Amino acid sequence: MTQDQQAMLYGLGAVALWATVATAFKVALAWMSPLELMWIAALVSWLLMGVLVIKQGNMALALHQGWRTALWAGLMNPVAYYLVLFAAYDRLPGQEAMALNYTWALAMAFLAVPLLGHRLTRLDVAAGLVAYSGVWVIATRGNVFNVAFEDPLGVLLALSSTLLWALYWLLNARDQRQPLVGQWQNFSVGLPVLTMLLLLGPGVQWHGWPAIGAGVYVGLFEMGVAFVLWQLAVQKVSRTAKVSNLIFLSPPVSLLLLYLVVGEPMLPSTLVGLVLILCGLGIQQLPGKREKRAA
Repeated sequence: MTQDQQAMLYGLGAVALWATVATAFKVALAWMSPLELMWIAALVSWLLMGVLVIKQGNMALALHQGWRTALWAGLMNPVAYYLVLFAAYDRLPGQEAMALNYTWALAMAFLAVPLLGHRLTRLDVAAGLVAYSGVWVIATRGNVFNVAFEDPLGVLLALSSTLLWALYWLLNARDQRQPLVGQWQNFSVGLPVLTMLLLLGPGVQWHGWPAIGAGVYVGLFEMGVAFVLWQLAVQKVSRTAKVSNLIFLSPPVSLLLLYLVVGEPMLPSTLVGLVLILCGLGIQQLPGKREKRAA
Protein backbone atom coordinates (compact mmCIF):
# COMPACT_ATOMS: atom_id res chain seq x y z
CA MET A 1 0.00 0.00 0.00
CA THR A 2 1.14 3.55 -0.70
CA GLN A 3 1.51 6.05 2.14
CA ASP A 4 -1.59 7.91 0.94
CA GLN A 5 -3.61 4.67 0.99
CA GLN A 6 -2.41 3.93 4.52
CA ALA A 7 -3.27 7.49 5.55
CA MET A 8 -6.79 7.11 4.15
CA LEU A 9 -7.29 3.91 6.14
CA TYR A 10 -6.08 5.57 9.33
CA GLY A 11 -8.31 8.56 8.61
CA LEU A 12 -11.35 6.38 7.93
CA GLY A 13 -10.69 4.53 11.19
CA ALA A 14 -10.60 7.78 13.15
CA VAL A 15 -13.75 9.13 11.48
CA ALA A 16 -15.56 5.82 12.08
CA LEU A 17 -14.76 6.06 15.79
CA TRP A 18 -15.76 9.72 15.98
CA ALA A 19 -19.08 8.81 14.35
CA THR A 20 -19.89 6.64 17.39
CA VAL A 21 -19.06 9.16 20.11
CA ALA A 22 -22.35 11.09 20.08
CA THR A 23 -24.14 7.81 20.79
CA ALA A 24 -21.52 6.82 23.39
CA PHE A 25 -21.93 10.19 25.14
CA LYS A 26 -25.72 9.86 25.35
CA VAL A 27 -25.55 6.24 26.54
CA ALA A 28 -22.96 7.06 29.22
CA LEU A 29 -24.76 10.21 30.39
CA ALA A 30 -27.93 8.19 30.93
CA TRP A 31 -26.10 6.59 33.89
CA MET A 32 -23.75 9.25 35.21
CA SER A 33 -23.09 12.98 35.42
CA PRO A 34 -20.86 14.79 32.90
CA LEU A 35 -18.14 15.13 35.57
CA GLU A 36 -18.17 11.42 36.39
CA LEU A 37 -18.00 10.50 32.69
CA MET A 38 -15.18 13.00 32.17
CA TRP A 39 -13.13 11.55 35.03
CA ILE A 40 -13.40 7.93 33.85
CA ALA A 41 -12.71 8.84 30.22
CA ALA A 42 -9.74 11.04 31.12
CA LEU A 43 -8.23 8.33 33.31
CA VAL A 44 -8.49 5.72 30.55
CA SER A 45 -7.11 8.09 27.92
CA TRP A 46 -4.21 9.14 30.20
CA LEU A 47 -3.26 5.49 30.77
CA LEU A 48 -3.46 4.65 27.05
CA MET A 49 -1.36 7.64 26.01
CA GLY A 50 1.14 6.93 28.77
CA VAL A 51 1.64 3.40 27.44
CA LEU A 52 2.11 4.74 23.89
CA VAL A 53 4.60 7.39 25.05
CA ILE A 54 6.61 4.69 26.88
CA LYS A 55 6.47 2.44 23.81
CA GLN A 56 7.87 5.27 21.67
CA GLY A 57 10.69 5.79 24.18
CA ASN A 58 9.61 9.36 24.92
CA MET A 59 8.69 9.15 28.60
CA ALA A 60 11.97 10.76 29.76
CA LEU A 61 11.27 13.66 27.38
CA ALA A 62 7.68 13.88 28.60
CA LEU A 63 8.72 14.05 32.25
CA HIS A 64 11.30 16.80 31.83
CA GLN A 65 10.08 19.19 29.11
CA GLY A 66 6.90 20.98 28.10
CA TRP A 67 5.14 21.29 31.45
CA ARG A 68 4.86 25.08 31.31
CA THR A 69 2.62 24.71 28.25
CA ALA A 70 0.79 21.72 29.75
CA LEU A 71 -0.24 23.74 32.83
CA TRP A 72 -2.63 25.93 30.84
CA ALA A 73 -3.30 23.56 27.93
CA GLY A 74 -4.45 20.76 30.26
CA LEU A 75 -6.99 23.08 31.90
CA MET A 76 -8.46 23.79 28.46
CA ASN A 77 -8.27 20.22 27.13
CA PRO A 78 -9.42 17.94 28.67
CA VAL A 79 -10.94 19.88 31.61
CA ALA A 80 -12.87 22.87 30.25
CA TYR A 81 -13.64 21.61 26.74
CA TYR A 82 -14.97 18.18 27.60
CA LEU A 83 -16.88 19.28 30.70
CA VAL A 84 -18.71 21.92 28.64
CA LEU A 85 -19.22 19.49 25.75
CA PHE A 86 -20.60 16.73 28.01
CA ALA A 87 -22.86 19.24 29.76
CA ALA A 88 -24.26 20.18 26.33
CA TYR A 89 -24.86 16.52 25.46
CA ASP A 90 -26.53 16.07 28.85
CA ARG A 91 -29.09 18.78 28.04
CA LEU A 92 -29.61 18.49 24.28
CA PRO A 93 -30.54 15.61 21.97
CA GLY A 94 -27.31 14.02 20.77
CA GLN A 95 -28.00 15.00 17.15
CA GLU A 96 -28.25 18.70 18.05
CA ALA A 97 -25.13 18.76 20.24
CA MET A 98 -23.17 16.86 17.59
CA ALA A 99 -24.24 19.17 14.76
CA LEU A 100 -23.54 22.36 16.72
CA ASN A 101 -20.11 21.06 17.72
CA TYR A 102 -19.13 20.81 14.03
CA THR A 103 -18.92 24.61 13.80
CA TRP A 104 -15.59 24.66 15.66
CA ALA A 105 -13.62 25.00 12.39
CA LEU A 106 -15.54 28.17 11.55
CA ALA A 107 -15.02 29.46 15.09
CA MET A 108 -11.30 28.91 14.58
CA ALA A 109 -11.29 30.96 11.37
CA PHE A 110 -13.01 33.89 13.07
CA LEU A 111 -10.90 33.74 16.26
CA ALA A 112 -7.72 33.68 14.17
CA VAL A 113 -8.44 37.26 13.11
CA PRO A 114 -7.82 38.92 16.50
CA LEU A 115 -5.43 36.26 17.85
CA LEU A 116 -3.15 35.57 14.87
CA GLY A 117 -3.77 38.61 12.69
CA HIS A 118 -5.40 36.59 9.90
CA ARG A 119 -7.72 38.26 7.41
CA LEU A 120 -11.20 37.05 6.61
CA THR A 121 -12.00 36.46 2.95
CA ARG A 122 -15.42 36.84 1.39
CA LEU A 123 -15.68 33.06 1.32
CA ASP A 124 -14.95 32.92 5.08
CA VAL A 125 -17.81 35.32 5.70
CA ALA A 126 -20.10 33.40 3.34
CA ALA A 127 -19.17 30.13 5.05
CA GLY A 128 -19.98 31.64 8.44
CA LEU A 129 -23.35 32.97 7.30
CA VAL A 130 -24.36 29.62 5.78
CA ALA A 131 -23.14 27.49 8.69
CA TYR A 132 -24.50 29.68 11.47
CA SER A 133 -27.86 29.86 9.71
CA GLY A 134 -27.80 26.08 10.20
CA VAL A 135 -27.03 26.65 13.89
CA TRP A 136 -30.10 28.91 14.10
CA VAL A 137 -32.30 26.27 12.45
CA ILE A 138 -31.12 23.63 14.95
CA ALA A 139 -31.35 25.93 17.98
CA THR A 140 -34.92 26.94 17.16
CA ARG A 141 -35.81 23.39 16.01
CA GLY A 142 -37.14 24.75 12.75
CA ASN A 143 -39.07 27.70 14.18
CA VAL A 144 -36.58 30.15 12.68
CA PHE A 145 -38.71 33.24 13.40
CA ASN A 146 -39.12 32.31 17.05
CA VAL A 147 -36.26 33.32 19.37
CA ALA A 148 -37.60 31.19 22.25
CA PHE A 149 -35.07 28.34 22.05
CA GLU A 150 -36.08 24.92 23.36
CA ASP A 151 -32.96 24.81 25.57
CA PRO A 152 -30.94 28.04 25.35
CA LEU A 153 -28.41 26.90 27.97
CA GLY A 154 -27.76 23.66 26.09
CA VAL A 155 -27.22 25.57 22.83
CA LEU A 156 -24.93 28.04 24.62
CA LEU A 157 -22.89 25.18 26.09
CA ALA A 158 -22.56 23.45 22.70
CA LEU A 159 -21.40 26.66 20.98
CA SER A 160 -19.09 27.47 23.90
CA SER A 161 -17.42 24.08 23.43
CA THR A 162 -16.61 25.03 19.82
CA LEU A 163 -15.01 28.28 20.99
CA LEU A 164 -12.94 26.44 23.60
CA TRP A 165 -11.79 23.82 21.09
CA ALA A 166 -10.91 26.41 18.45
CA LEU A 167 -9.13 28.61 21.01
CA TYR A 168 -7.18 25.61 22.28
CA TRP A 169 -5.80 24.76 18.83
CA LEU A 170 -5.05 28.39 17.98
CA LEU A 171 -3.08 28.87 21.20
CA ASN A 172 -1.27 25.59 20.46
CA ALA A 173 -0.17 26.78 17.00
CA ARG A 174 3.33 27.39 18.34
CA ASP A 175 3.43 24.32 20.60
CA GLN A 176 6.76 22.57 19.98
CA ARG A 177 5.86 19.39 21.88
CA GLN A 178 5.33 16.08 20.10
CA PRO A 179 1.54 15.64 19.75
CA LEU A 180 1.26 12.42 21.77
CA VAL A 181 3.63 13.66 24.47
CA GLY A 182 1.71 16.92 24.65
CA GLN A 183 -1.63 15.17 24.98
CA TRP A 184 -0.32 12.91 27.76
CA GLN A 185 1.06 15.92 29.64
CA ASN A 186 -2.23 17.79 29.22
CA PHE A 187 -4.16 14.87 30.68
CA SER A 188 -1.58 14.56 33.47
CA VAL A 189 -2.48 18.12 34.46
CA GLY A 190 -6.20 17.75 33.85
CA LEU A 191 -6.78 14.45 35.68
CA PRO A 192 -5.90 15.72 39.21
CA VAL A 193 -8.14 18.77 38.63
CA LEU A 194 -11.02 16.52 37.54
CA THR A 195 -10.41 14.26 40.57
CA MET A 196 -10.62 17.24 42.92
CA LEU A 197 -13.81 18.50 41.26
CA LEU A 198 -15.32 15.02 41.49
CA LEU A 199 -14.53 14.64 45.18
CA LEU A 200 -15.83 18.12 45.98
CA GLY A 201 -18.93 17.58 43.84
CA PRO A 202 -20.92 14.38 43.29
CA GLY A 203 -18.20 12.17 44.75
CA VAL A 204 -17.31 8.66 43.61
CA GLN A 205 -20.48 6.65 43.00
CA TRP A 206 -21.04 3.19 41.57
CA HIS A 207 -23.39 3.11 38.61
CA GLY A 208 -22.78 -0.46 37.45
CA TRP A 209 -20.53 -2.09 34.89
CA PRO A 210 -22.44 -0.82 31.83
CA ALA A 211 -21.77 2.76 32.97
CA ILE A 212 -18.09 1.98 33.52
CA GLY A 213 -17.92 0.35 30.09
CA ALA A 214 -19.44 3.43 28.43
CA GLY A 215 -16.92 5.70 30.16
CA VAL A 216 -14.03 3.44 29.17
CA TYR A 217 -15.24 3.44 25.55
CA VAL A 218 -15.30 7.25 25.45
CA GLY A 219 -11.80 7.53 26.93
CA LEU A 220 -10.33 4.73 24.86
CA PHE A 221 -11.75 5.63 21.46
CA GLU A 222 -12.91 9.28 21.38
CA MET A 223 -9.92 10.68 23.27
CA GLY A 224 -7.34 7.96 22.67
CA VAL A 225 -7.32 5.66 19.65
CA ALA A 226 -9.09 8.12 17.33
CA PHE A 227 -6.50 10.80 18.17
CA VAL A 228 -3.62 8.42 17.40
CA LEU A 229 -5.19 7.26 14.11
CA TRP A 230 -5.84 10.83 12.98
CA GLN A 231 -2.30 11.84 13.89
CA LEU A 232 -0.92 8.96 11.79
CA ALA A 233 -3.18 9.90 8.88
CA VAL A 234 -2.05 13.53 8.88
CA GLN A 235 1.61 12.53 9.19
CA LYS A 236 1.52 10.05 6.29
CA VAL A 237 -0.71 11.78 3.74
CA SER A 238 0.84 13.84 0.95
CA ARG A 239 -1.91 16.50 1.13
CA THR A 240 -3.84 17.22 4.34
CA ALA A 241 -7.05 17.96 2.41
CA LYS A 242 -7.22 14.31 1.32
CA VAL A 243 -7.93 13.18 4.88
CA SER A 244 -9.52 16.36 6.28
CA ASN A 245 -12.47 15.93 3.91
CA LEU A 246 -13.19 12.53 5.47
CA ILE A 247 -14.69 14.30 8.48
CA PHE A 248 -17.78 15.02 6.36
CA LEU A 249 -18.62 11.29 6.51
CA SER A 250 -19.04 11.31 10.29
CA PRO A 251 -22.30 13.31 10.85
CA PRO A 252 -24.65 11.11 8.76
CA VAL A 253 -23.35 7.97 10.47
CA SER A 254 -23.71 9.67 13.88
CA LEU A 255 -27.35 10.50 13.16
CA LEU A 256 -28.05 6.92 12.09
CA LEU A 257 -26.44 5.46 15.24
CA LEU A 258 -28.33 7.89 17.50
CA TYR A 259 -31.55 6.73 15.85
CA LEU A 260 -30.77 2.99 16.01
CA VAL A 261 -29.06 2.80 19.43
CA VAL A 262 -30.42 5.70 21.49
CA GLY A 263 -33.80 5.84 19.76
CA GLU A 264 -33.63 9.56 18.93
CA PRO A 265 -36.02 10.49 16.13
CA MET A 266 -34.28 12.39 13.34
CA LEU A 267 -35.62 15.93 13.60
CA PRO A 268 -36.08 17.63 10.21
CA SER A 269 -34.58 20.79 11.72
CA THR A 270 -31.38 18.89 12.61
CA LEU A 271 -31.06 17.49 9.09
CA VAL A 272 -31.56 20.91 7.47
CA GLY A 273 -29.24 22.61 9.96
CA LEU A 274 -26.55 19.96 9.57
CA VAL A 275 -26.63 20.27 5.77
CA LEU A 276 -26.16 24.04 6.11
CA ILE A 277 -23.27 23.59 8.55
CA LEU A 278 -21.53 21.08 6.28
CA CYS A 279 -22.07 23.38 3.28
CA GLY A 280 -20.48 26.18 5.27
CA LEU A 281 -17.48 23.99 6.09
CA GLY A 282 -17.21 23.05 2.41
CA ILE A 283 -17.23 26.71 1.36
CA GLN A 284 -14.53 27.43 3.95
CA GLN A 285 -12.19 24.97 2.22
CA LEU A 286 -12.51 26.52 -1.24
CA PRO A 287 -9.74 29.17 -0.89
CA GLY A 288 -7.17 26.52 0.04
CA LYS A 289 -8.09 24.42 -2.98
CA ARG A 290 -7.76 27.39 -5.30
CA GLU A 291 -4.32 28.22 -3.88
CA LYS A 292 -3.19 24.62 -4.44
CA ARG A 293 -4.38 24.72 -8.04
CA ALA A 294 -2.52 27.99 -8.58
CA ALA A 295 0.65 26.52 -7.10
